[in-house]
Amino acid sequence: MAAILTNLRTTVHVSLALAILYYVGYVLAGGAALNYEAIARWTHVVSGIMWIGLLWYFNFVQIPNMPNIPDEQKPAIGKVIAPAALFWFRWGAAATVLTGLIVAALRGYLVEVMSLGLLGAGYTPQYSFIGIGMWLALIMAFNVWFVIWPNQKIALGIVEADADAKPAAARTAMLFSRTNTLLSFPMLIAMSMAQTLFG
Repeated sequence: MAAILTNLRTTVHVSLALAILYYVGYVLAGGAALNYEAIARWTHVVSGIMWIGLLWYFNFVQIPNMPNIPDEQKPAIGKVIAPAALFWFRWGAAATVLTGLIVAALRGYLVEVMSLGLLGAGYTPQYSFIGIGMWLALIMAFNVWFVIWPNQKIALGIVEADADAKPAAARTAMLFSRTNTLLSFPMLIAMSMAQTLFG
């Protein structure tokens, strides 16, 4: 067991294999038919957990505790931990949005939810509800890729910038990260209730 748990890659591969076996076993037992929508939905949930989990890590753990870290230890955060977390953060955002759009397309309501029920099959409160959640997620993903990440690259010294630019970039990244935290709860209401609303 230690051989599995001491290597993260091995742990993840075994976890994925167990998930696949569990799903295939359920299908073979007659619990459901094998379908792409279920796989896309699972991938969407996993990606969303990665994305929002890291968003909350930054806002509930890293940012509030940075002032408590001695200056000589801060480079470990800025040079090692933050860049790695930001890698998974931005790709988690991209995967969440992509898989969410795939789920909506497979379910046959992509146009309806993206237009908040104004196009396609016609208006229903359900389309508006999930559509608002999807638009919030798109805004949040835009913030990740086009505001937070470029400013974090400056703040962390990943790209060349004047010393004066670093604090301003760090503040901008923090404010947009807080904006995403503000939007995360309403977005998650839409995402978590969507399955109940759409069946």
